[in-house]
Amino acid sequence: MAESNNDRAALTARTIPHMTLSSGTTSSMTGPPAPMPHYLTAEGRAIKRFAVGGIAILTGGAGNLALVIARALLEHGLEGLALFDLDPSEAESDITDLKTDFPTAEIMTTQVDVTDAEQLRLCVEDVVKELGSVDILICFAGVVGCTHAVDMSAAEWKRTLDINTTGAFLSAQAVARQMIKQGTGGSILFTASISAYRTNYPQPQAAYNASKAALISLKSSLAAEWAVHGIRVNSMSPGYMDTILNAGDGIEEARRTWAKRNPMGRMGVPEELTGIVVLLCSGAGTYIHGADFVVDGGQCCF
Repeated sequence: MAESNNDRAALTARTIPHMTLSSGTTSSMTGPPAPMPHYLTAEGRAIKRFAVGGIAILTGGAGNLALVIARALLEHGLEGLALFDLDPSEAESDITDLKTDFPTAEIMTTQVDVTDAEQLRLCVEDVVKELGSVDILICFAGVVGCTHAVDMSAAEWKRTLDINTTGAFLSAQAVARQMIKQGTGGSILFTASISAYRTNYPQPQAAYNASKAALISLKSSLAAEWAVHGIRVNSMSPGYMDTILNAGDGIEEARRTWAKRNPMGRMGVPEELTGIVVLLCSGAGTYIHGADFVVDGGQCCF
């Protein structure tokens, strides 16, 4: 009883930390961007508006979505790229193509487990040593499983949340610490899902849905805390994408169901995510913060 009373006394006597919000002045990390130079032509202004600079880290970097996004960022001027993945060698050919097609960009690969905070810290340090800074983080690392909830093991539940949600948080934390140290701000983008908004059909995937819904909340929390440092945090929520994760004869019936329930009558392709990513990583997105962008062909209309 005495211990319980002590715990209660400590609870009622506690103080809590308070967030610091930015002042938004020109001298703060969230001041308005400088006006476009007058000497630029209309074409020059258009190019500059969506120019992407600096160094980006992509987790799950050997995956199809990440590689398509990487190419788009490089096309818009990204100077350096670090692809974090459990096994970067799986995409060796595609990564070689990126290096060939963008010879002036510095591209590195690193074997990383996003659930290991210390490993992430060291890998971010390596990126800074090799490429100079970290200005953009996009989290693609994730897993999906389709198991009836009554049959799901605790291990499967924990693994899904650990990789999809905790892995995204630890990646963002490691990068945010570096961005704060640099004093340069930056852009962090989570890959959530339409599964965060409504239960998918016909496949049962409670753990995946919960992990993505948590990312939407995490995005907002970090956006509130990190704006003062000039770090913008957003997320995108793709619908069903035509990638290796949704391929194979075994899920053909599910693919037909997804298409029938979509106003556009089809799945998306990875290239259709590039516009949102470029927007959020470029100068065109400087006042977009704490937002989630659903890119699903209208799937969530129903």
